[in-house]
This record gives sequence, C-alpha cells and structure tokens, in this order.
Amino acid sequence: MSDRSTGSGPILLTGTSGQVGGQLLLTLAPFGEIVAPLRHEMDLSHPDSVREMIRTVRPRWIVNPGAYTAVDKAESEPEIARAVNRDTVAVMGEEAQKLGAAVIHFSTDYVFPGLGTTPYLETDEPAPMSVYGATKLAGEQALAASGAAHLIFRTSWVYGATGKNFLRTILKLARERETLRIVADQHGAPTWDCDLARMVASVMEQCEARASIEGTSIAEVVNAVSGVYHAAGAGETTWHGFASEAVRQMQQKEPATRFAILEGIATSEYPTPANRPANSRLNCGKLERSFGWKMPEWQQSLRSVIAEL
Repeated sequence: MSDRSTGSGPILLTGTSGQVGGQLLLTLAPFGEIVAPLRHEMDLSHPDSVREMIRTVRPRWIVNPGAYTAVDKAESEPEIARAVNRDTVAVMGEEAQKLGAAVIHFSTDYVFPGLGTTPYLETDEPAPMSVYGATKLAGEQALAASGAAHLIFRTSWVYGATGKNFLRTILKLARERETLRIVADQHGAPTWDCDLARMVASVMEQCEARASIEGTSIAEVVNAVSGVYHAAGAGETTWHGFASEAVRQMQQKEPATRFAILEGIATSEYPTPANRPANSRLNCGKLERSFGWKMPEWQQSLRSVIAEL
C-alpha cells in the first residue's frame, strides 16, 4: 500500500487491545500517525474523556472498533453498555462534525431479531433482542444523527489467531475433552479480524485518494457515501459448522492429535442471559458495489488463521 497520509491530523484509533483494533493498528500504519490511547488515557465508558482526547488530537479519522462486547454481562450492566456503545459514539460524532473529521464505526448483526433465513440488508428494520444489540443500534443512530461523515460496518462472529474468541476457545477445549456440545441452529458467517482490517484500509485509501484528486476534504468524500454497510465473511454456517470445520482443518495440520467429537445442539439446550439471533446472515453486496470489496469465503480465511496457530 502506498503512503496515504494526505489530509490534516492523525488517525484516532480505539480498542487496540481487542481483536479488530489490534489488527487495525498494524494495517493502518501506512496512513501516517496513529494515536491509540490506552484505557487510562481515554476510557470509552466515560464519554467526557473521549471528548477531551478528540479535542486534543484533532484527528482526520476516528476509527472506533472499541465497544462493550460482553453480550451476556450487558444484561446486568446496561448502564455501562450504553455509555460505551451509545453515549461515547454520540460524542465521537459530535466532535468529528465540529472538526470536519470522518468516523469509521463497527456494529453488529445483533441489531436484528434473527428471523427468517434471508441475509439481512442494511435497509431491513432492526429489532435487537438483547441489551448489547440495543446499545449498538443506539450508537449507530446517535452517530448518524450527529451529522458527522461516517461509515458504519456491521459484522458478525469475529475471530482471529490471537485474543479471546470462539475459534481459539473451541480448539483449546477440543484438545482437552472427549465431546463438545455446540449450538447448531444459529446461522451466520465467521469473520476474520484481519479481513475487516484490510477492508477498512482499502476503504480509507479510496476515500483519501479521491479527496486528494478532487482537492476536497476526506469528510466531504465520506459524506457522499455515509451510512451502514454489512461486512461479514462470505458464505454461511452455524456455530457447530464453524467449530467442525476448524477442528477438521486443525486435524489435517496435526494428524497425531486427538480432538473431541462435536455434537450439535439446539439453542434451547444452552440457555444464556442474552438472546442470540437465529439468523445472523448479512448481505454484503452494498460494500462490494460501493467500494469494490468482496469479503472472502469464511472457510478460506479460516485456513489462513489455522496456518498461523
């Protein structure tokens, strides 16, 4: 990638201790200065600290993968979830609008009720079933209402070679146990954190290049394409299908290792405090039409991650 450091101000990047944020910190390096505050420097659960950081840094981009993502815990901590997922995002929008900066924000398939079998479009009506989903939807709405130039990327089932995620947990347990019982009636697509980071870098590069060619600001370019985009791995599976394919690929890599037998179960057999959508399929056609980016097949990305492990 060429150095895309055109425009004034650095990139303010949140959530770098998380999966997507950590990947973005690496992937966005060619774009120039990145300010990635640690929690003691900018606490997403305290919107005023976020406002102060934005006013100090004066970024040209605010990239926000940071979020309260403890889905079940959010049911008993709704105030903290709202502060991080809604109130702080509102502040980012307000401050970006004043600065003329652009915001990239991440959201989730959990904004939908999970009905039917058709992949959700960006225009489909949200109806979250959990506190987490409701607070993420509220954050989307607050950002849109701020008037800031923004791109919201809804994704699903994020995993990677590092950090705490479903893939790493399943592979660990599959080495330790004889059998594993995994939900087989929730449908969606696993999404590699590296694919998301590369997608964001591609979108940002396109926006910065266009701003440079047209002699306009990044915010003006982003304003023309502002809105929600779905960005999840191509194809579909279930949690059981994802786990089975991961174990199959790892078995090929380690033929001498004995892995657990995976048993598919119904969601009703694995009750959780928060309801999960049965249909997490996301139609990503708008992303491809607008930015020419097609998300890779989830099995292909999984092979890349298994090779890293």
